[in-house]
Amino acid sequence: MHATHLFFAVLLSVSISNPSALAAVLPRSPVTSFQTGSEVKPRRTSEDAMSIAAENTSIAGAAFDGLADGALAAMRERADSLKVSGVAVVAYFQGEKIAAWISKMIVVGRVSDEPNGTQKGSNLLAIAYAKAAEMADTLRDSGSQVRPPMTGEFGWQGGLIMHVKNGYLITAFSGGQSADDVSISRTGMSHILTK
Repeated sequence: MHATHLFFAVLLSVSISNPSALAAVLPRSPVTSFQTGSEVKPRRTSEDAMSIAAENTSIAGAAFDGLADGALAAMRERADSLKVSGVAVVAYFQGEKIAAWISKMIVVGRVSDEPNGTQKGSNLLAIAYAKAAEMADTLRDSGSQVRPPMTGEFGWQGGLIMHVKNGYLITAFSGGQSADDVSISRTGMSHILTK
């Protein structure tokens, strides 16, 4: 015990008379900054990383907006040429499993079919997004029948999904016959891929 007291007494006297000598013998704390030239920059924290990720997401979002607008315009043009009206959707999500997506949609002539007699009507916006949701889960084109439709899905054709470098692109249309919906979705997907 006596040796320990002597050691701390020496350390205390050294720190009072020469603080830099004490710093030389004590263990250093973890580095919290790095030096470039004369400017000292703090190390990045997890909050900084989340902020950078948010900036990158917004940059991706801005790029997606331009591509989606062009794809939706192409889908509208294709629908008009087929004399089909309905709802077009374009979406993108990062990674191999959906956790969030960004999407845009346009109404091409009509958003729903009102009930008529014995027919209960159709919400084309809901159907287009149901196709997109099915594809986000299965990673296959809508109506691919890789499994039975789940609650909220219809199992109808008309949506396409494509694996790209960092995630998946989705295009979907609802309002026409299945072949027309697929053709319109293919036009939107082709527009994005060529850009």
